[in-house]
Amino acid sequence: MSPQKGIALITGSAQGIGRSIALRLARDGFDIALNDLPMKSDQLAAVASEIEALGRKACIVIADVTIEEEVKNMINDTVKELSGLDVMVANAGIPGANTVLATTVEDWERTFTVNARGVFLCYKHAAVQMISQGRGGRIIGASSIAGKIGFPSAAAYCASKFAVRGLTQTAALELGKYNITVNAYAPGVIQTQILDSISDQSGNMSLADEDSTNYLAQLIGNRPIKHNGQPEDVASIVGYLASKEAHFITGQCISVDGGIVLS
Repeated sequence: MSPQKGIALITGSAQGIGRSIALRLARDGFDIALNDLPMKSDQLAAVASEIEALGRKACIVIADVTIEEEVKNMINDTVKELSGLDVMVANAGIPGANTVLATTVEDWERTFTVNARGVFLCYKHAAVQMISQGRGGRIIGASSIAGKIGFPSAAAYCASKFAVRGLTQTAALELGKYNITVNAYAPGVIQTQILDSISDQSGNMSLADEDSTNYLAQLIGNRPIKHNGQPEDVASIVGYLASKEAHFITGQCISVDGGIVLS
């Protein structure tokens, strides 16, 4: 077993990218706090078992990241169980696919509540804990290529992921004096259950209307690297950002997209 490198908390870690991040950080030597909603308890327990099999400690901290008191308790429980917090990965988020004209206020609020407020609360309260510890830290958030370029039929989703980039830059400016770096990752088309849910049997994605679907198909068709990414590809970037070697990187939003933003 490798020496312990610190304690990492990953939200939305029952499956997909969050699960892969948790396993990567465990392999890198971190003890792991796993978070998701109560309905994902069985999946979290399975991930915890995988982490323990790697020789690392794991704890489960159920919380809804949109509720401030629950985020505070999530971080406090992590500190109580694992004796601190060194890496906060605000990964939890929800997809959204609707045009500007079809997006309701309720759609907009729900998307922003999870994707923007949830990340904000994790950044804020992780920073409070890290500052109190006095040993710096890493805060890492989930943006998206939809936070770098606009996509049709993704009005609220794009706006929420652009918000994460702005928050990340502001937090990086404010928290650097405490030796806390703040960065984000921007996945492209990653093979997850969410992708499967919007794809047909041939793997082609379908959006709210034909024009949007055709636009996305052309964009993906023009990317330099033709295959879809895997959750482990995103986890590898997070692993680096969480490392000591990344001490001079802050305020960045790193694309993991096969070059879609270039196409």
